Amino acid sequence: MRFLIVAASIGSGHMKAAEAIQSEIKNKYEDAEVLVIDFTKWSISWATAFMKACYLFMLRFIPNLYDLMYRFTGGKSGGLSVQSLISVITSHDIKALTRKYHPDVVICTHPFPEGAANHRHKNHPSEFMLATVITDYSVHQMWIYHHVDCYFVARESMRLDLIAAGIAPDSIFVTGIPVSDAFHEAVSYEEIASIREKLKLDASHPSILIMGGGLGLGGMDLALSAIEKIKRPVDVIVVAGRNEKLRAKAEALMQHAPHHVVVFGFTTHVRELMAVSLFIITKPGALTISEAMAAGVPLLLHEPIPGPETQNAVLAVHDGIARWVNDASKLSDAISELLDESGALESMRRRANEMKKPYAARDIVSTLMRRYEAK
Repeated sequence: MRFLIVAASIGSGHMKAAEAIQSEIKNKYEDAEVLVIDFTKWSISWATAFMKACYLFMLRFIPNLYDLMYRFTGGKSGGLSVQSLISVITSHDIKALTRKYHPDVVICTHPFPEGAANHRHKNHPSEFMLATVITDYSVHQMWIYHHVDCYFVARESMRLDLIAAGIAPDSIFVTGIPVSDAFHEAVSYEEIASIREKLKLDASHPSILIMGGGLGLGGMDLALSAIEKIKRPVDVIVVAGRNEKLRAKAEALMQHAPHHVVVFGFTTHVRELMAVSLFIITKPGALTISEAMAAGVPLLLHEPIPGPETQNAVLAVHDGIARWVNDASKLSDAISELLDESGALESMRRRANEMKKPYAARDIVSTLMRRYEAK
C-alpha cells in the first residue's frame, strides 16, 4: 500500500504528528510505502508557501490581525468562503502529488492540504481514501470538510463538535494526537543521571525547561527574564527552535545569568530534556502539550499564539495538567510558586498520566486499515 501524509511546517507540530504516523505505519507494515510531504514548500504549493510566509509575518509583527482573521474564519460564512478559495487555489498541487505518487490513502495533519485533498476527493472519490488528523484540541471551521472519510481527534468534545457540523458520527474517532513513541517510554534513573552529567546539571537543583515550539515563539525572552528573578538556584534548559535570534540572546544570557543555563536550537532530544525537567515553561502548542502529557511533565503556559493555543491553554488547565499565566509580569511569581509546591506538581504529573493517549498513532493506523479494507 502507498500512504501519502501531507502536513505543513507552520510550526513543528503538524510535521511531528505526520512523522509519528509514518513511523507507526512503517513499524507495522514493512512493505508499505509511506511519504511525508510538507505542503508549504514553494516547490510543492506556492500558494500555501505564501500563506505560511504571511502567517509568520503576522505572528511576529501584527498578532492582533492574525487573531482577527482566526475569528473571522471560525465563523461559518467567513470560514467557508476562505476554505473554498484555498481549496480551489491549491487543488492543482494535490492533484500533482496524487498523480506522482498514486497513494491508496492520503492523510492530512493541517487544514490547508486537507482542503485541497477534499476538493480532489470530491471529484475523484475512488482515487484514494482521505483521512484528517486534527492537530489541535478544539475544532475550528477550517478543519471541517464533508468529503473526508475519517477524522481523528484528541477529545470527545471535538467529536461532538464535528457531528454538530454535519460530519457522520461513524467517521470520527477519538484517538488523541499522535506523538513519537519516545515520549511514552520510561526514562530510567541511570539515563536521567547520564543526561544531567552531560548537560552539567546540578542534581541538587531543580531543572526548568523553556520551549517555544519549532519556531521559538511564545514569549521565551519573557520567560528567560522571569527566570533571572528567581532567588533559589535552578538549572535552566532553553530550546530556541529555529529562532536564531532568540538562541543568540539566550547564549548571551549564559555569560552573566545567576543560574546555570543550557541552550539548544532545534533539537530531536526533547524527550531527554523533559526527563530531567521539573516542569516546562512554554506556549500551549497542541503537540507540545501532547508530548509533555505523554512524558508526564507538568506545564506552565504563557503567551499563547492567538487562536487555537488559547483554547489549548484553557483545556490543559481544566484537565489539571498545567497552569496558565495571563499576565507576563506575574510569570516570575508563578515559577516560584511551582518550585515551592511539590504537591501541585505531583498532582499535574498524575493527571497527565491519566489523560495521555499513548496509542494514538497505533489506533489511527489500525482504524485506517480497517476502513480501507472494508471499502
